[in-house]
Formats: sequence, C-alpha cells, structure tokens
Amino acid sequence: MRKMTGERLEKELARLAAMREFENRYPDSFLICGIDEAGRGPLAGPVCAGAVILPRDLTILRLNDSKKLSPKCRDALYEEIREKASAWAVGLADSREIDEINILQADYAAMRRAVEKLGLTPDIFLNDAVIIPGLPEEKQVKIIHGDALSVSIAAASIMAKVTRDRLMEEYDKLWPQYGFAKHKGYGTREHREAIESYGPCPIHRLTFLKNLHWPGKDPDFDGE
Repeated sequence: MRKMTGERLEKELARLAAMREFENRYPDSFLICGIDEAGRGPLAGPVCAGAVILPRDLTILRLNDSKKLSPKCRDALYEEIREKASAWAVGLADSREIDEINILQADYAAMRRAVEKLGLTPDIFLNDAVIIPGLPEEKQVKIIHGDALSVSIAAASIMAKVTRDRLMEEYDKLWPQYGFAKHKGYGTREHREAIESYGPCPIHRLTFLKNLHWPGKDPDFDGE
C-alpha cells in the first residue's frame, strides 16, 4: 500500500484518534476487546466472529470497517493485526449449526467461541450492535455501526471478514460450480442460478433456500 505523508497522514491520524473515543473512556490498564462478525447474510458457508484486543498505544494506519476496505487492504491489515494485537481470535458456526439454531444464535455462539480462544480475559467488550448472551452483560457495550466508530471493533471486523473470505475461496476448490470465490456465498443472481441448476452442496444453509427450486427438490421442503 502507498505510504502516507504530509496532510494525508495528518487526516488519517485524526480519523483514527476519533475512532478511539470509546476506548478512551476506560483506564489504560483495561483490556478492551472488540467483537464483530462476518457472514450473517450469505446462503452458504459459516458465520465468523472476530475478537481483538489491541495495545492502547498502537496506531494501525487505514484501520476501518472491513466493508470500506479493498480486499488487498484488508489482507494487509489482517496480517498487521495478527502481528501487533495483544490477542486475537476467530470463532465459527457452520451452516448446519445455523440451520439448527438460527443465524442469530449461531452468530452469538461464534462470538463466544472467539472470546474463549483469546487467552486473555477482557475487562470490557465493545460489540458491534449486539449484547452477547453468555458473556457478562455489565462488561458489554453495544455500539451501533461500531465497526466504523471503534478501532477495536474495526480490527475484529477485518479478522472475521478475511478469515471467512479465505474459507470460501477454499470451498470454491471443492465446489467450483457455485462460484464461491467470487461472491463468497452471498445470494447473487449467479449463485442462485447455480443452486437451481445443481441443488445445494454441504455448506449451503438450507433454511436460507426456501424460495429456491432445483431438480429433485422435495415439494414439501421447508428448509428444515
């Protein structure tokens, strides 16, 4: 990525300083964990949750909501976060679990798994728009659009998004007819047409396919 200098660097540092507003509300001694997910909406693949604890004095240029970044920038930031974070982890819930307990509960499960894998005990959780059942509620802060407002949540969003995208690229090698490497499992016209031509594969979320039709589909299929 192009190196930042001069006025551009000053603007970037000011943007990142504003994204520390929530982190700055807590003592420097606190371990602050950002949590975010990727993959709630796709028709296939897991939902992934990232949990990240950043050093309080760390500045990572271009850190932002993963949806606002190019794949190349996300990949570079993923590696930088891996190297510099105090702790980070990703938790998953696969398509079968999503079908069994619904996407919201699977999302929560993935978030708890990410926290369990951290190896550190956070003092505060900054969450993107949710309160997570099973974690101490008094330690959680729900921030709407948190991935654009908190450096910790932004870092978590990148770890979740890059992990999931790389998994979908691997699945594309197993089931190339669906185009997972291109659309990452989201319900594009190309993806829906492939499902209607070939039927679902083992990583499809059957509860998300109720309105699609394919050869040999049970007429009583209700996604269960």
